[in-house]
Amino acid sequence: MKKIYIALFALLAVGSTFTACTEEEPFATVTENDDPHILAPVFPDRTNGQLATFANISRDANLSIALTVTPKDYTTVTWFIDGQEVESGTDSDKEINRSLKAGTYNLKIEVETVKGKKTSREGLVVVNPLADDPQSKEVAFERIVSPGKTARLYGSNLQNVTAILLGGNTITDPTYVESEDENYLEYIVPTGVSEGDYRIVLQDAAGNEYGADMVKVTNASLVISGANRATANVDWTISGINLENIASLTIGGQTVSQFSNQSSTEVTLTCPDLSDGSYTLTGKTRSGEAVQFLNDNATTTEQTVIISTEITLWSGHHYVSWDMPEGDPNRTFNLIPMDAFTGITAGSTLKVVYSIEPTAEYHQMRLATGNWSYFTDPINFSENGEYALTLTQDMLNMIQAENGFICVGHGYYVDLVTVK
Repeated sequence: MKKIYIALFALLAVGSTFTACTEEEPFATVTENDDPHILAPVFPDRTNGQLATFANISRDANLSIALTVTPKDYTTVTWFIDGQEVESGTDSDKEINRSLKAGTYNLKIEVETVKGKKTSREGLVVVNPLADDPQSKEVAFERIVSPGKTARLYGSNLQNVTAILLGGNTITDPTYVESEDENYLEYIVPTGVSEGDYRIVLQDAAGNEYGADMVKVTNASLVISGANRATANVDWTISGINLENIASLTIGGQTVSQFSNQSSTEVTLTCPDLSDGSYTLTGKTRSGEAVQFLNDNATTTEQTVIISTEITLWSGHHYVSWDMPEGDPNRTFNLIPMDAFTGITAGSTLKVVYSIEPTAEYHQMRLATGNWSYFTDPINFSENGEYALTLTQDMLNMIQAENGFICVGHGYYVDLVTVK
């Protein structure tokens, strides 16, 4: 028996020797038939369906990204900025290194294998201006413009701007205006600019160029705000662009073609005698085209309108953030005059309709007097909604004694304030 064990150990030793001497190469674990994957970098998930910020850099730093994909030997990588292809290659660790002007850009990376299989990643790149740069910010809807019409750009250091570049056109000598609320540039949109989205550039006397983000050029009669709610038999003002071309508006089967006020930016009509409820609003221009309505950055030819006995104190789209410096108009919402509360009685319901700013890190609202005496605890939310406050006589007295009513907080827009 002892001899048998010795023989077995000898055989095992010989087998190990042959295994160790094998020079066979490792076999490939990834083939051209595999699905593509972007291994690095990691892109953040969307927030409420909106693209998240992938990179936040200064305009004096390049957008520099090293990309790792698999299967590395069988893929082509294509880079898109604002939908335009900027680079493409077959390297396994593809890099991009580009200088961008200030603004927010849509970055998309698409990977395709030789077998036609694709995957992609997408995110926002925020490029911040330097402190002394001429720079522009979006305040409301002033970035929707029309050929031949006057437009504005709000921001800082704008007194140094001598020209605006838009859609291949150079707009010389824009008018710089200083006001208590906001400083801005006023300019005429060139008549030859086609409809579309354009990235605009500010230029100083030395020819230096600075990014100022996007504008949308349209010839359509586009209703932007004020059309989602109305009160029967009460004057109703809607705002937008090219509204002087509206011939009629139809709601609840009733067509209105007579307006008490009509300009390129506003139309005022008396809301038809309709019961409280939800209705569809449409319109026609003088040339027979459908009036357009802007909702969630998309245009449609129909608008849902809530008819209510509520009285509208204010409607629009005003951003609120207490992170803004003192004196900034978006530090608070304070756009309702005090005399609007004079006829309101105790027990009335004040309603604030709000929408979130998707890129804000949090969303919180408090209702207060103009002296920041709070009527509510912090109201936290993560989606669009409304908040109702029952007004007491003490609250109404405080509003009159403490400089009116305001909304404070961070990361949201006030869209409508009503009382019932």
